Amino acid sequence: MSKVAPIEQRKDDHIKINLERDVRSAQTTGLEKIFLLHEALPELNLDDVATSLLLFGRQISAPLLISSMTGGTRDAASINQRLAEAAQECHIAMGVGSQRAAIEHPEQAATFNIRKFAPDILLFANLGAVQLNYGYGLSECQRAVDMLEADALFLHLNPLQEAVQHGGDVRWAGLAKKIEQICKTLPVPVVAKEVGWGISARSAQLLADCGVAAIDVAGAGGTSWSQVEMYRAPNEFLRALAGSFIGWGIPTADSIRLVRQTLPQMPIFASGGLKDGLDLAKCLALGASLGGMAGQFLKAAAVSSENVIETIQLTQQQLQIAMFCAGAASLADLNLTRLQPERRHE
Repeated sequence: MSKVAPIEQRKDDHIKINLERDVRSAQTTGLEKIFLLHEALPELNLDDVATSLLLFGRQISAPLLISSMTGGTRDAASINQRLAEAAQECHIAMGVGSQRAAIEHPEQAATFNIRKFAPDILLFANLGAVQLNYGYGLSECQRAVDMLEADALFLHLNPLQEAVQHGGDVRWAGLAKKIEQICKTLPVPVVAKEVGWGISARSAQLLADCGVAAIDVAGAGGTSWSQVEMYRAPNEFLRALAGSFIGWGIPTADSIRLVRQTLPQMPIFASGGLKDGLDLAKCLALGASLGGMAGQFLKAAAVSSENVIETIQLTQQQLQIAMFCAGAASLADLNLTRLQPERRHE
């Protein structure tokens, strides 16, 4: 077998593949089956529809997250800068890609040094949860948070990606206890995050028992990281292995429902194939507190910060108009009662 690529090369590959290849899941998000109930007489002024919220001590203008994408390479540094500048301008939240590269190669930490571009945003650090089974602990988690001056930490869950990746990390037994220890000892909130295959009711309950502050379902219907790994695979066997999982996972809408029904009080972040502000509105009506998007922002950031700002503003206005036409004056008003009953799936 060929030598496992260094982390930096892998991250560059991920950026290139996501920009140039079709890596969408064969599944849909399920959001296309959900519709908000139109109100012809909303009894609201559009400008009075409030989309802001307070989360983890930060005020954000809309329940929108630039989802975790990249870091650890020269190209990633410029992309993260543009994303951060846009997030600051629009007052929304942002997460970075896995910081493992910078933990193991401190000279790469500068690629994550984005707080100077976005002093006021809600910012999420990010490490792979499975690394807790490979020698990581509180020290590495704290370093990731400190590197960004982050408000919270994503521990991402990607068992399928690791299983089909050449040299992937596949020792997942006993991980829950280690996540629990981080939740108890890290001084910022810990958010559990899938990367594109959804969170089941069983996993949600297990994560809640660990003490996570929120769950990002990152359901199927958007980027399929098994497809990304298929394009990276060093041989035909691994390409076939990764390619066979194109339809795997829990669709985003179904995963939101499962987590909400299992854990009614748990803050839910919705990501995985959200296209626009209308999809975001549907996720909020299903019970999510925040919606994350990645692909659109990555493509925009490859051009300029201004392109990212325009994409954010479009998404925000789509959300506000959807709320207005559904008669929801606030995010609290945007709930299951705003969905068309005959198309609502409980």
